[in-house]
Amino acid sequence: MIDSRPPAVNEHPRPSTGELPEMRLDLRADDDGTVHLRYAEPLAAFDPAVIRHLARHAVQTPDRPIYGQRRRGADGAPGDWQTVSFAEAHAAATGIGQWLIDQGLGPRDTVLIASGNSIGHALMRLACLAAGVTACPVSANYALMGGGYERLRYVMDLVEPRVVFAEDSGRLGPALEAIAGDGTEHIAVTADPSGINADAVAWESVREYPAGEEIRARIAATDVDEHAVYVLTSGSTGMPKAVVQTQRMLTTNLFQAYQVLGGMSGWDDVMLDWLPWSHVSGAFNLLAAAVFGGTLYIDEGKPAPGLFEETLHNLREISVPYFCNVPAGFAMLIDELEADEELQKRFFAKLRMVLYGGAGLPQPLLDRLQRMAQAQTGRSVFTTTGYGATETASGCMAIYFHTDKVGIGLPMPGLDVKLVPHGDRYEIRLKGDNVMSGYLNNPEATAQSFDKDGFYRTGDAARFHDEAAPEKGLYFAGRLAEEFKLGTGTWIYAGQVRARVIEALSPVITDLLLCGLGRDYLAVLGVPSPAGLREIAGQPEAAPDTLVTNPAVIAHVRQALEAWNAGNPGSSTAIRRFAFMREPPSAARHELSDKGTVNQLLAAENRPEEIDALYAESPDPHVIVI
Repeated sequence: MIDSRPPAVNEHPRPSTGELPEMRLDLRADDDGTVHLRYAEPLAAFDPAVIRHLARHAVQTPDRPIYGQRRRGADGAPGDWQTVSFAEAHAAATGIGQWLIDQGLGPRDTVLIASGNSIGHALMRLACLAAGVTACPVSANYALMGGGYERLRYVMDLVEPRVVFAEDSGRLGPALEAIAGDGTEHIAVTADPSGINADAVAWESVREYPAGEEIRARIAATDVDEHAVYVLTSGSTGMPKAVVQTQRMLTTNLFQAYQVLGGMSGWDDVMLDWLPWSHVSGAFNLLAAAVFGGTLYIDEGKPAPGLFEETLHNLREISVPYFCNVPAGFAMLIDELEADEELQKRFFAKLRMVLYGGAGLPQPLLDRLQRMAQAQTGRSVFTTTGYGATETASGCMAIYFHTDKVGIGLPMPGLDVKLVPHGDRYEIRLKGDNVMSGYLNNPEATAQSFDKDGFYRTGDAARFHDEAAPEKGLYFAGRLAEEFKLGTGTWIYAGQVRARVIEALSPVITDLLLCGLGRDYLAVLGVPSPAGLREIAGQPEAAPDTLVTNPAVIAHVRQALEAWNAGNPGSSTAIRRFAFMREPPSAARHELSDKGTVNQLLAAENRPEEIDALYAESPDPHVIVI
């Protein structure tokens, strides 16, 4: 559908700062027990074309920064911030878009973006939207793992890009050379093409390319229902598929969230985020800045040893209205906040909302965060999470109401939720303009993903916190694809057990591999948390690998699992053996999804010896028998 609305259209109302909407929920139940949920108010009108929002802000706030990124010294040390304004971003996006047109790219031609988060990446994404060309961002790890670049080649074969954008020639050059002779004709765009044996052009020349009438015509004829982005599924349960996302999907999702959480968020203010733009959660903030007029500072730190220090450095300079991270990141941050009063003051100065995702936030961590919020501001900070998938553009259910329950919330405006009975739970099915039409070149998987009524089958399960009070929301009850049987025939709801055991063992692990397929009982391989190990051992300077056998750590694990088993004694939940992973999950071996969670299937395939050691008749001393 051609959508040619004028660029100034902005009917969607701005929520009041610091306010949440009135809870209004439509619910009906079918005779077979199926429950239908919908937010009672419709999604307010909005312009679905990202580039027109960017153009509006380029006129209204031309000098305001849209993206910021730290300069790097010769040794890689972080320097000051470099920024690009809305006017500069709009000019660059239209110029780069013109270059894409001049290379012969049109609808459904693909630009594969192999760079991590950067100003250059952002400009290329916006240029693709302007030119009506499909972007396909991939995890930078695909081009950095070396070896045979199996996943990068897999994606190249799948999306057949005409252009490959790999900004950092030094780090990504070997990957560009490796794929140059694979038979896919493409132009590589990189900072320094001189030393690369491939058909390559300099990024600077592309970035400075002048806009012409062709790009203006493309923007005027923007088709918001054409392929805009191919986003790879996270690979939590296997090799990724390419989800076809349109601009209507993306902007629908942005305005769904803005309608219920815009008053709490900083999407039109200042953001600092590390989440990868190859994943929908990170890409949400990338586009939110362009659509809502905020400033996104790129955090090149992440919640990992040796990298989190940069996040802390950034937080000492930038106060944000909302902060988003995974539970492991919050665990590391809270430790630092408690030890640094000045950082604590800076962090809570403007904070209205924290958002966590990827896994549940353990209650002890939340309690510690709220104690600091109360001390600094005299009030608690609003804490939210939600539910979504690559196939739904991003989170489309959320907690946008006050509650002390941890869960996945309720539907945002414009989303229909069908809850189909599945034993004592419900399978979640979704329908709305934010939901994909299908997977690229995979009609079989597409057909299997939708029911007869056109609802997307998520494969996830949920329960109501209170069936008699559905307005209290839903909570996650497992991923059906991760369920397996013990050798006794007992079904294991792996996703649900995994999340709760991680919380029970807090703070000594950040994730786990749940074992038991074909065995007589459940066992766990835990991913150790360096900060948590040091806390329990009382040795703040010790190397983590020396602490996995520390008596205090062993006692903590044993006591936590004994308490867990006392409350969950059945064979479908009780954990009988535990060991820390000998080596952390490896991205190179595809043991980590793009969300940073353990890929349960592939990690189990890669670690048969560790799993066998868990179940040995006479286990080694490192195995804790409960």
